[in-house]
Order: sequence, then C-alpha cells, then structure tokens
Amino acid sequence: MDAKKLDQDKKIRKKLEDNLSYIEKELGVGVSFDVIIHQFKIGGKNVALIFIDGFTNGDLITLIMQSLIASHREEICVRPFQKIFKERIPYMDLSEVEELDDVIKEVLAGPAVLLIDGEEKGIVLDTREYPVREPEEPDIEKLTRGSRDGFVETLVFNVALIRRRLRDPGLRAEIVQIGQRSKTDVALIYINDIVNQEVLDRVKSRLEKIKIDGLPMAEKSVEEFITEGKYGIFPKVRYTERPDVASIHLLEGHVVVFVDTSPAAMIAPVTFFHHVQHAEEYRQDLVSGIYIRWVRFMGLFAAIFLSPIWLLISLEPGLLPPGLEFIGPNDAGNVPLTLQFVLAHLGIDLIRMATIHTPAPISTALGFIGAILVGEIAVEVGLFAPEVILYIAIMAVGMFSTPSWELSLSTRIIHLFLLLTTGYFKLAGFIGGTILVFLNMAFTKSFNIPYLWPLIPFNAQALLDVIVRRPVPIKSIRPSILDPGDTDRLPEENS
Repeated sequence: MDAKKLDQDKKIRKKLEDNLSYIEKELGVGVSFDVIIHQFKIGGKNVALIFIDGFTNGDLITLIMQSLIASHREEICVRPFQKIFKERIPYMDLSEVEELDDVIKEVLAGPAVLLIDGEEKGIVLDTREYPVREPEEPDIEKLTRGSRDGFVETLVFNVALIRRRLRDPGLRAEIVQIGQRSKTDVALIYINDIVNQEVLDRVKSRLEKIKIDGLPMAEKSVEEFITEGKYGIFPKVRYTERPDVASIHLLEGHVVVFVDTSPAAMIAPVTFFHHVQHAEEYRQDLVSGIYIRWVRFMGLFAAIFLSPIWLLISLEPGLLPPGLEFIGPNDAGNVPLTLQFVLAHLGIDLIRMATIHTPAPISTALGFIGAILVGEIAVEVGLFAPEVILYIAIMAVGMFSTPSWELSLSTRIIHLFLLLTTGYFKLAGFIGGTILVFLNMAFTKSFNIPYLWPLIPFNAQALLDVIVRRPVPIKSIRPSILDPGDTDRLPEENS
C-alpha cells in the first residue's frame, strides 16, 4: 500500500504491515522507548498489540495474551474478528475502532489496541493503570471531624469518589477532550433532573469552544477559557479537593468540572458567599457551626478593613471619638506609615512564597525567622511601628482563615488597594476605595449568576441561610438563583 495514499485515507487496512508502518511513523516507534508494538500469532493469524509502557497493567496484558496465544486455528477461522472480540479475550472493557487516528488517540490515552491481519477494525482493551497516589485529606480543606479522603490526579478515581456519595441514577459524567496536542480529558458532572439546563448548556458550550494545543496547567487554564472577565479580581468558580463538598454542590444544582491530572474540582456557578463557607460548619453541632461561621466572617472583615481603618485614624486622629485616642501609634517610626504597611504586606507574601518553595523540614523555621526575628529587628531599628506589625499579623491570620484559597488571594489585593487609597487620600480614599470594591463585586457575574446574591438581588430567606447555618432538616429548598429543576430537597415519602 502506498504510504501517501494511506496518509490520505486513515481507515484501518486489511494488511497489518501497512497499518503498523503508519503507526510507527506517527508514534515514533524506535525513537520513543515507551511505545511498544508486540507482534505475535493467534491461531496462525498475525496480530499486533500496541500500547504505552507505564500506562498499561502488565498483569492484565499477560493474561489476555496467554488466552489469545492458546487459541487454535479452527476456533477463529470463521469470522476471526468477532470470535476474538467476543470469545477469546477474557476481559469486559472492550470496544472497536476503525480509524488509524483513533488507534493513536486511544493508545496515547492509555488503553492497548489489538490489530489483526486481514481485518479492517481494531480492538481497544482498556487495561490502563495510571500512576496514582492514594486519596488523602487536602491540606487546605482539613477538618477536625469528617472523611479524610480527597481527590487525586486520576479522573476516573475522582468521579468514583463522587458516585460513592451520590448513588443517584440521574448523576451524569460527560467527557470531552480538549487540546490539539495534549488531548486532555475533561469531565462535566451534574445531576440531570436538578441542574438548570441553561447553566449546563452555557458551561458545556464554553468547554467545547476551547481551542488550544494543550492544558499543562489543567483546571486553571480551563477556568480562564470559560469564565467572563479575564481580569476580574474575584474568583468566579470555586475549587475543592473534597468529594463531600463537591457532592453537596451537585445536590444544590451546580456543575462540577474535573480535569485529568488535577486533584481539584471546579464548581460553577458560584457567588461570593460560596467562598466563605466551609464543611467544618456542617460537621459540628448547630450552635458551634454558627459560631465558626461568624468568626470566619470576622476574620475576613479584619483581613480587609482593619489595617486601612487603623491607618486612617492614625493619619486623621480627629476622626477618633473621645476616649479612644490611645489607638494611634505611639512612635510612628522613621518611615511613613503608608509605606510601612505596604512593605509589611509585601513581606507577608514574600514569607508565604518562601515557605512554599522551601523544603518542608525547614519551612517552619524559615517562617519563624521571617515573621518573628526580622519583624522584631525592624521594630527595634525604627523601620516599623509595633502597631503595624500587629495589624499586619491580624490581617494574615484573617486571610488564611478563608476556606477558599482563591478568595484569600483576592483579599490580599483588596487589602493592598485600600491601604494605598487610604494612605494617599485619607477618608475620601478609604470610602471611595470601599465603594469601588463593592461596585466591582456587584457587577461581577459567574455564568450569568449575580456574584453578591442573595444580597444583590436581595433574598431574605437565602441571606438568612448565609448568616446563620440552619439545621439541615429545615433547609429544604435549593438555592433559587440556580433555578434548579427539582427545588425541594426534602420530598414527601411515597405513601
């Protein structure tokens, strides 16, 4: 068979050598050490098994080959493809393939492909076994009580963790491949009778429109393609590595997106208030859950506003009511207060980045040196006022109490912005900066869902659910802003 003609017509040919010649050229067999083509005979017929070493379960392949090699000519002489496909392969996860490009795509995804001389179809054996770590509790979303499993880098395992918690026949797991070169598997998870069809279609259409060569950064690259406002400071999706968190969002009517090779699930659409709720609130008793939520709100408020407010009253002491004059700095130091706060803010981020890139055994010591030793010396030499270190430390604690890492990043940017506007324009800068941040949030949308709902547009019942962690037995209605197909979470039992 002429090679050029074979390139033009990618159908599997009857002559095995022609098919293997094309595959060897495309996959670089002989150059890439991990691309394996194993040729042998089944009942006198030449066959070839093609797979990637490292993606395939060697024990399964050995058992399948033993069964195939033991086949006799008379057992497969009539309709050999059907006999081998249905009778001679002791394995259940099989499919057919007719295009050579599909053969290459399947092999690169992990399965093995069996080509038979004289047949115009191949057999796909899904014997893949990716390198994978055991599910473990995510570092960012730890709980004092609750399950300790978390998502891993293998897509099928992550979907299985969801199905373990939601045995709903309506749970759907659609898959799409994105990336001309990477062919990355992206899974779209939803419950078909709960999810709003418009939201689902919006997410699905944006996924299908992604055109790029590859997704090495996995879910973050996908997020930048499917969300509105590429330069917005607020996260428009929520990430979680906990299967229980992803499952409860599915029950509310959200869509969950998994990207293969990433342990993070992307939840959409979301509001601002989704980012400030944590599973810990629902793992404790009702009063404790409410208390934890309020403390977290206080921490978020302190992380954003406490330092700018103290800076404001330090620059304009006349704003303080009588009896509170002690709040201002005793010794402002040798550097302007605004610059002190900016340097301290940047210092906190510098320490955070240094501890991330430092080996674990010495990261704690590095944080101690940076936060305690350097800060103390900076105060002693007059570079920082002691109060600046205090309020920046409170800001850092409040920032890290936010359960959403993406929102904590936004919090740092807002904090720095308010420090600058307050430092340069004082009261007008603080008020104006706060209004600008609020308006930015008010006009932000996540897949056409208002970001500040249920505050804007106002919904009293839903806002009460945000402020107070209500008992699960009386929280019977799914969020109305998602317009779910099934609104009732506590359906009446069949009589």
